[in-house]
This record gives sequence, structure tokens and C-alpha cells, in this order.
Amino acid sequence: MQAWLDGQPGDALGLKSRGLAYGDGVFETIAVRNGQAVLLDRHLTRVALGCQRLAIVAELAVLRDEVVRYAAALGQGVLKLIVTRGDSARGYAADPQAAARRILQGSPSPAYPQAHRAQGVELYPCSTRLAEQPLLAGLKHLNRLEQVLARAEWSDPAFAEGLMLDVSGRLVEGVYSNLFLVVDGVLHTPALHRCGVAGVMRAELLEQAATLGLQVSVGDLWPADLARADEVFVCNSVYGVWPVRAFTSLRWSPGPLTRKLQGIAHALLDA
Repeated sequence: MQAWLDGQPGDALGLKSRGLAYGDGVFETIAVRNGQAVLLDRHLTRVALGCQRLAIVAELAVLRDEVVRYAAALGQGVLKLIVTRGDSARGYAADPQAAARRILQGSPSPAYPQAHRAQGVELYPCSTRLAEQPLLAGLKHLNRLEQVLARAEWSDPAFAEGLMLDVSGRLVEGVYSNLFLVVDGVLHTPALHRCGVAGVMRAELLEQAATLGLQVSVGDLWPADLARADEVFVCNSVYGVWPVRAFTSLRWSPGPLTRKLQGIAHALLDA
């Protein structure tokens, strides 16, 4: 499906784009099922937070309308929404009169092996570390160079994802997913106030877990915590939940809490 630029069909962006020059913007990767954008409110809330944090003036009502219409036309697949600060002349200083640019792109849903969902995945131990920058922590901003470097570390298809630490050695996330551990019946996920992306599926699962009366902990986690975990899984808004079956010498089987939350995620994505 042809991309839209500022609400109109288009596939060209000017060379003065600050998104191109500096990664000055935010983006969302949204699953589309039966013409509906899944978890749209959560995606738009994160866009709003990112624009607020980066001082980008974006018309959220316009964004919503365009995403809804584009998803309806796409039908099935993945919708990528990009919001950049707009265009400006050379230099880091932004033009206060520049209008934010809105880009929508559609693509088919990725064909992940069914075994990822059923049997689980193995994680690659990435050596690329995430820098700590609280001003950008949690946002899905356009500068993804850390993830690009991490993903380049492996080509072996035995690894479906990589596990990333911050510069202090804490567990943070996967290259394109969020991380959860189950320890003695408690659901744990890393705090993301220093770095990392606060995923919309992560937010949905945390809310659903609380509704189910599950004990939830969001805080600092370390590699040693993996050895204590009874279950480990990763999640994102496109594939849902994948159990983790292996990381270095550690092994797990998909457990009951993973399966329960996996069912919730896939009820959204398989509709």
C-alpha cells in the first residue's frame, strides 16, 4: 500500500527533514487486523508523550483520523507511523515555524515461525549496551542506532531475538521487544526510566496482570535474576508474546503465567 505523507499519498521526503538528519521524531509500529489498528489508544498516548518530551507540536486528532483511515484501507498487516519535527536549515537549532510531518507506511505482517509462539525462542547475548538518558527513556524515538548495532551482532536463525543490557549491566529489553521474568509467582519487568522503550504490549500486559490480581514488580533487574526465574518471555505489539526457552546456558519451559498472558495478547492480535 502506498505511503501517506501529511495525509496524502506520497513516497518522497525533502532532504531538509530533521527526521532524516537527526532522528528528530518518534514512531509507532502498529498491528492492523480486519482494518483496525490494535492498541491504538496506547500507541497514540506514547506518540503524545514523545512529542511532548521532544517539544514537537503534533495534532493528535489529525493523527488518529489518518491512522484509522489508513488501517481501514490496509486491512491486514503492519502500519508504521512516523512523526518528525519537520524541515529546517543546517544546524541543530530547529525552525520554530516548521510544521511537524506525518508519515504512514503499510507492510504485510511478518511471517514468524509458529514455533516461536508454541515452543519459545532463544535469545542472543548482545554486547551492545544501551546508554542511559532519562530524557529519552521510554520513548520510541527515531534514533535506533543502538538497536541496529545490536541486531547486526548475529545472523544465526537459531536466535529470534537479542537481550540488551544498559551500560551499568542491568537487564533492559530485547532488541525489538520488552522482557518479563516470573520469579516465585511474581511478574517482573525492568524499569525503563534510564533507557529502553516502554512498549504498548508491555503496558497492556502490566494492566491486565494487575486486573487478574497477579503480583507485579517493575524495577531494576540483573543478569543473575535470570537464573532465579521460573519463566521468561518477551513481547511486542506485532507478534504478541514469545516464551523464552534459552539464553546462554539457561533453559526454561513455557509456564502457566506466560501462557495466560500470551492468551491475552493473542486475543488482541488474532481477532
